Amino acid sequence: MLTEAQTSTNDRPKKGFKVDKGKGRNIEGLKALGSTFDCKVSAKDTNGQLCIFDTVRAGQGGPPLHLHHKQDEWFYAIKGEFKVQVGDEIFTLKEGDSAFAPRKVPHSFAKTSEGVGQLMNLFQPAGKMEEFFIERVNLEKETDPKKKEAALKTLWDRHGMKLVGPPIKI
Repeated sequence: MLTEAQTSTNDRPKKGFKVDKGKGRNIEGLKALGSTFDCKVSAKDTNGQLCIFDTVRAGQGGPPLHLHHKQDEWFYAIKGEFKVQVGDEIFTLKEGDSAFAPRKVPHSFAKTSEGVGQLMNLFQPAGKMEEFFIERVNLEKETDPKKKEAALKTLWDRHGMKLVGPPIKI
């Protein structure tokens, strides 16, 4: 019997692939939550086991404190400095540092340095993260504040996450 973290190798891709800098595998250039997201490894590539986003952030700040019901998340700082909160701990990530947030543990991140920052976000298993970012981008087009607020409230829940607090203070 296969567990959630295992799948048959018969369903996996038989070839490797390359994704160029500034490009995405199936999704690229998504602008949401103050960042641009390029999907480097898609759930489609791994039968839902893994999803990796390259996240470029111009401004400071980050998403609200949240948790994933079924995904672990790993953060890797490529450029700039970030604060990453996992549970009650806050870590400072400089270039080359990483932090791990287990599923069901509240977490968030915020870019704290000046200039452009870059962070890799890895989700395991992939869950509905790609769909979440696509829907989040589409909500930016909503002009009615009440409709947007209502849609944002349910967006996180529909994609296996729960909002539990405000963003990290800079």
